[in-house]
Amino acid sequence: MRILVVEDEEKVASFIRKGLEEERYAVDVALDGEEGLELAELNPYDLIVLDLMLPGLDGFRFIQRLRAQGVHTPILVLTARDSVGDKVKGLDLGADDYLTKPFAFAELLARIRALLRRGAPQAPPVLQVADLTLDPAARRVTRAGKPIELTAKEFALLEYFMRHAGRVLTRTMILEHVWDQSFDSYTNVVDVYVNYLRKKVDQGFEPRLIHTVRGVGYVLREEP
Repeated sequence: MRILVVEDEEKVASFIRKGLEEERYAVDVALDGEEGLELAELNPYDLIVLDLMLPGLDGFRFIQRLRAQGVHTPILVLTARDSVGDKVKGLDLGADDYLTKPFAFAELLARIRALLRRGAPQAPPVLQVADLTLDPAARRVTRAGKPIELTAKEFALLEYFMRHAGRVLTRTMILEHVWDQSFDSYTNVVDVYVNYLRKKVDQGFEPRLIHTVRGVGYVLREEP
């Protein structure tokens, strides 16, 4: 899952980013409203965490302009503005949730999980392709009943593959969803991590599930 944090206080933005990355989310940060809106228009984020008091373009206008363009990415407002009027205005403009500062990070995470569940109700609680299973809640992966230990980034990559099983994913798509905008599109990090996954998920098992589509990217599917 890829999240955009639009927050002008660098310490707060850094704190949120670090905490979300520890929870295996890919995170981009924008320090003003204009930059945040540009990123939100260009990239397919799963969720946006948005401050209201932003330089350049405030959070209310951010929501208004994004929704006017038909972008329905879930927005969680995170702000010090705690009046009922501000809450009503933010939600009426199109925000999906509203959390005031100071906040408990555990509550922020819970609200993010709730919004992501709401945004993807069709996603099964446990993903399965052939005899490979991935449980997002328990962070558990098995193949033919045998547990497979993955790093946080390997887990995120496999989850992205399994949620799009049968679909060819380009390296750019994988970078955007599993890593973040700071990665150079010419890096070979995707190929390196796909190789790591193959050694753990495919080596010693039949059939192979992770396939290279030459000149395009990769696909996870069951083939005879």
